[in-house]
Amino acid sequence: MREAWRCLLGLCLLARSASPASPHGAANPFAGQQIPPDPCYDDAGAARRCIPEFINAAFGKEVAVSSVCGWPTSSRSCSMICDAADPWRAHPPSYLTDLNSAHNLTCWQSENLHTSPNNVNLTLSLGKKFEITYVSLQFCSPRPESLAIYKSMDYGKSWTPYQYYSSQCRRIYNRPNKAAITKQNEQEALCTDGHTDLYPLSGGLIAFSTLDGRPSGKDFDNSPVLQDWVSVTDIRVVLSRPQLPREIGTGEGAGIGGGGQPDEDPMVPSTPLPAYFYAVGDFQVGGRCKCNGHASRCLKDKEGKLVCDCKHNTEGPECDHCKPFHCDRPWQRASAREANECLRESQVYSAFSICFDCSFRFCAFPLFSLSYFPLFIFGINSLLLTLVG
Repeated sequence: MREAWRCLLGLCLLARSASPASPHGAANPFAGQQIPPDPCYDDAGAARRCIPEFINAAFGKEVAVSSVCGWPTSSRSCSMICDAADPWRAHPPSYLTDLNSAHNLTCWQSENLHTSPNNVNLTLSLGKKFEITYVSLQFCSPRPESLAIYKSMDYGKSWTPYQYYSSQCRRIYNRPNKAAITKQNEQEALCTDGHTDLYPLSGGLIAFSTLDGRPSGKDFDNSPVLQDWVSVTDIRVVLSRPQLPREIGTGEGAGIGGGGQPDEDPMVPSTPLPAYFYAVGDFQVGGRCKCNGHASRCLKDKEGKLVCDCKHNTEGPECDHCKPFHCDRPWQRASAREANECLRESQVYSAFSICFDCSFRFCAFPLFSLSYFPLFIFGINSLLLTLVG
């Protein structure tokens, strides 16, 4: 009788476990949830190009500046006092990349320039290689008369000119003003006098588009030159010369420099000024984490470094080479037409295929692959006949 009750109890428990859970009962909170589709593969599981989301890569990152007001002692600009030791009166570099809006206007400010060099550097490290679309700065002071943007692809070890702005391009940067862009110079820094006006006195914008006007920009997938051009690990902005407006309403030729002689530089005051500085409210770098079309996102590794979450049998910080034993065709960047995923040897060659030095993106055709064995024998026979003959 006890055995019968045990069997009946077992059947009841089995039926209970097999029946659907009550909507009011304790159910698995993740039941019914589906794993979101992987953007790197289509519905049929075939590989396709995928890219990380477009972001402001500068947001929240630290900017190294060569000058900041109120340090080591407080300073006065117009009626305002800047004191780096007082949070209410400080204008630190963190204000360059914080959340900026009309209701939260914060500005970094340099030292008074009549007591320090005119050149002030803003250096931003992105922590990883990005493909950037624009660099922009919104000023709380008048925009500089001359400004240069540089880029680095090796984490600040070397720098390449990216763009120049000046009302005197030839004099300041030894570049022509608004030179024509062709396929021969589309990877070179140009100079323009745009965005160098004195007005507005505050809120002026300087925005550099990395691909605007570049002839190969419309065929970016097939332009290694421009792919390299937009690749950046660090950005440096050099504020070279500030605006020094001439006094208004004092007659022609009158100004800060005095008599307005042609030999005088209007950008250098003859007398000290109470307010003579750079101030920037927003520093943005728009772009995507560089993954060569083989990842849809970037993650931080165990060391806290930003790396691509690589797919398509690729690996590396930028998914820039094939995984070991996936080198049956050379690594390629993904495009809109082709995912160019890395393939295992077994997908193309025989079981005797061997991949050499896969980790360095180099795949040699195997010496003893069956498909190449006849050619190998033919070559040996030819060599022997030559030696004997």
